[in-house]
Amino acid sequence: MSQQVISLDSISSVSDTAELRDVVASGGCSTEGRCGDSSGPDDMPPEVWEKVKDHPCYSEEAHHFFARMHVSVAPACNIQCNYCNRKYDCANESRPGVVSERLTPEQAARKVIAVSNEVPQLSVLGIAGPGDSLFDWRKTFETFKLVEEHLPDLKYCISTNGLALPDHLDELAKHNIDHVTITLNCLDPEIGAKIYPWVYFNGTRYTGVEGAKILLDRQMEGLEGLVARGILVKINSVMIPGVNDEHLKEVNKVVKAKGAFLHNIMPLISEAEHGTQFGLTGQRGPTPAELKSLQDELSGGANLMKHCRQCRADAVGLLGEDRGQEFTMDKLPEQITVDTTKREEYRTYVEAERADRQAAARKAKEGLSQVLVEEVPTRFVAITTKGGARINAHFGKVTEFQVYEVDAKGVRFSGHRRLPDKYCVGGFDNKEVWPAIVDALQGVDVVMTAKVGGGPRKVLEDAGLEVREDYKLEYIETAIGAWYAESAGIDAFAPSEGKAIA
Repeated sequence: MSQQVISLDSISSVSDTAELRDVVASGGCSTEGRCGDSSGPDDMPPEVWEKVKDHPCYSEEAHHFFARMHVSVAPACNIQCNYCNRKYDCANESRPGVVSERLTPEQAARKVIAVSNEVPQLSVLGIAGPGDSLFDWRKTFETFKLVEEHLPDLKYCISTNGLALPDHLDELAKHNIDHVTITLNCLDPEIGAKIYPWVYFNGTRYTGVEGAKILLDRQMEGLEGLVARGILVKINSVMIPGVNDEHLKEVNKVVKAKGAFLHNIMPLISEAEHGTQFGLTGQRGPTPAELKSLQDELSGGANLMKHCRQCRADAVGLLGEDRGQEFTMDKLPEQITVDTTKREEYRTYVEAERADRQAAARKAKEGLSQVLVEEVPTRFVAITTKGGARINAHFGKVTEFQVYEVDAKGVRFSGHRRLPDKYCVGGFDNKEVWPAIVDALQGVDVVMTAKVGGGPRKVLEDAGLEVREDYKLEYIETAIGAWYAESAGIDAFAPSEGKAIA
């Protein structure tokens, strides 16, 4: 496979405008083959596609190309959740409610401008706490107002528990906030009482079923109000085994009926060291198999988000990475001016790349349809990638695997499986991470990677895994489709001879 390589690193690191323009102008791809079943412009109304196409949380396709940024301007919260412990100055935990520094709206605006100048993939500014964005609504709206004066092209979104949401529906629409995430874990107050110890509403603290009912009623009112105003809604639900896991099937039905755009079912994070009530009392989180089983049962219900990374409240970068520590306030330059050149050029490149992928997807659909389902069952593929929807990362350099499932119906993103650390650290093998790698690859048939050392390859193959490096720099979906067709003895995919992102 002859490839011309464009480095994503080169786009984000060059400082000369002419040089950047040359790098991006040389982009594009003529890859032919399977590009996946991620929702695209043919799958939804044009006005909806415009809202989601550059939002990495609302579009599985977009998460390969675009980055989000959260600013931690809303520390106060109006409910207590048994799975939450809002931590400050904690750089080593990657989960919701954790930040390294709290910001004023003015500091946040300054930081957003600095990040936008250095991260060309940035497309979304979100406020997700570390408390509740609408309980601290003055800080939230002031932040959006300040940023919008300088970067009106960014998409703006918030995450909220929904208790204060009905009070701010018109204000959300006024600020051109097209995306709102509501954390909604149940519809039954009896179940809610097991999740929320207390709710603070209109100056009074409510506990038990009474508090849960107030919260759930307000969440439904907020959801309906957002949909009525044309604002896209993502529902986040934390899957808690033995508490709400079976009940989430009913939640999925109801939020679909009420017009939610996506339903994101997240596994409970319950390690005791995080200091949450559930963690301290031994409430376990779901296994990957349990989460996958629930998602499979919900096929046909509300559209599911499967690429969530349960981000920190100060996360920066592509999903699956966090560059927040590069942009703490003490590291920002004294003088910051807006320079949109890199982001504009990057978006131009992505549009060309998308066109190639969509054309390849249409052609490849015919190829996969030649595979008889009864001859080749559904297979699972683990990918190493650093973005750009390509197989472009070294096996030892990743902290997660992206897992896809494939059959004659197509290639579908199944989920990501995190690792506690990279296998290759400072040029040395980090063998302590092997148990986590083995666990992450349970049920996987093949690992596709840009490069892997001889030692790790042997361990993987001894464990019964196929390891492929020959699809390096290919589109993820194209490579998976080609491998699957090959396993059925069908040469349905032409190799890429175009330009690829490394």
